[in-house]
Amino acid sequence: MPRDLPSDEIRQALHRAADRIADYLDSAEAYPVVPRLQPGDVACQLPAAPPALPETMDAILDDYERLIEPNMTHWNHPGFLAYFGITGSGPGIVAEALAAALNNNAMLWRSGPAATELEERVCDWLRQMMDLPDVFRGHINDTASTSSLVALAAARHRLPGLDVRARGLAGRPDAPPLVVYASDQAHSSIDKAAIVLGLGHENVRRIESDGEFRMSFPALAEAVAADRADGKLPMAVVATVGSTSTTSIDPVEEIAGLCAREGIWLHVDAAYAGSAAICPELRALMRGIERADSLVTNPHKWLFTPVDCSVLYVRDPAQLRDAFSLIPEYLRTDESGVTNLMDLGFQLGRRFRSLKLWMVIRAYGVEGLRERIREHCRLAGDLAARITAEPGFELSAPAPFSTVCFRALPAGNAESAAIDRFNEQLLARINAVGPFFLSHTALRGRTTLRVAIGNIKTTGSHIDMLWELIREKALSLRAEGAAA
Repeated sequence: MPRDLPSDEIRQALHRAADRIADYLDSAEAYPVVPRLQPGDVACQLPAAPPALPETMDAILDDYERLIEPNMTHWNHPGFLAYFGITGSGPGIVAEALAAALNNNAMLWRSGPAATELEERVCDWLRQMMDLPDVFRGHINDTASTSSLVALAAARHRLPGLDVRARGLAGRPDAPPLVVYASDQAHSSIDKAAIVLGLGHENVRRIESDGEFRMSFPALAEAVAADRADGKLPMAVVATVGSTSTTSIDPVEEIAGLCAREGIWLHVDAAYAGSAAICPELRALMRGIERADSLVTNPHKWLFTPVDCSVLYVRDPAQLRDAFSLIPEYLRTDESGVTNLMDLGFQLGRRFRSLKLWMVIRAYGVEGLRERIREHCRLAGDLAARITAEPGFELSAPAPFSTVCFRALPAGNAESAAIDRFNEQLLARINAVGPFFLSHTALRGRTTLRVAIGNIKTTGSHIDMLWELIREKALSLRAEGAAA
């Protein structure tokens, strides 16, 4: 009877894969960060139909080495400085392989006892590392988009008198429009969550930010009062700690006070910067996050854990259970006093994500993780200082963590549109060279370049090389009269 591959073939393939992974981690820098491909270049080398007969693992791994690895955008490259750089570190990669072998679905305690209890414990370790009160309980989702959606669903469920879980929102004259507030710098996942939850995109109130791209507290208070007067029901405020474009920090303490007075759920999106809270001096920048009803942070962003791993903390886990728990007969068990992770969100199937976070924390230790985060912040501070000191460049936003936003200026007194074109051309030239990959954003409608330092192997020599490349390409563009 056909079964799995023989164990000796699996062992041989795993040994080869382990060697390939270790070699890749040592040599990823030899690749351009972004492959030099055109759309369809990979697809045209893949068979249009699946193989009718078995192929050897050696042949499959040969094709991996030929078709896949060289043609990836290398997020594990020390020159990957776009978006928010992530690191699949060695301990996390080992854990991913072991988790795949176990192939466990910890939907119930019974279906994954060790996975469930490890998840609870490792989330509590991270809570302690972030200096959050012990009332918080955490569980792991895939990304912050899911974590924020789950948190906002709990906020919706908590609203008195609506019973949205049973009755829904459609066609109800007794249900006022429910409003979510977030700054104009908040992540688009908040908008998507409102769409999924049936609140309507028009009921996401984007609050203007101040000169440092933080949510304006007076504008928030004014918006809440205006919506109440207009018969709308404020449901939740999302305060961002480490916004996507600039890593700005909203005034959480003030926002928390308003939410407490108004009976509004406070969700803190610390997907990026939450990892930095393990450093006491950086945690001091986040005053008030301990007052949140829910908080999300992504260890896969800046805690060297392979994607995906997003931890959602809630002050009252019963709010999640009340919103989501639904137990069909085939999932009923007789254990008492246990956590069934399926009750904490909408997903039934769950990967064993806590194993990699557990291994990463143990392999580096809290002090080792702090050391790496501090070094990234030091590198960013050094780059920001160079930009500030260099004629023809300007820092576009404060850099409280390890992300630097800046603009280069063409020669002469160029108009805003010309400066935007200059920076677009500069970005394209930097990325075309290969050793580095940067991304951009728009701040106050102006094209802005970003350097997001987060890879565990990025060093000062890389940032030195990047700065020289930036200066060189800007100088050549000015000499050509680009965007003039």
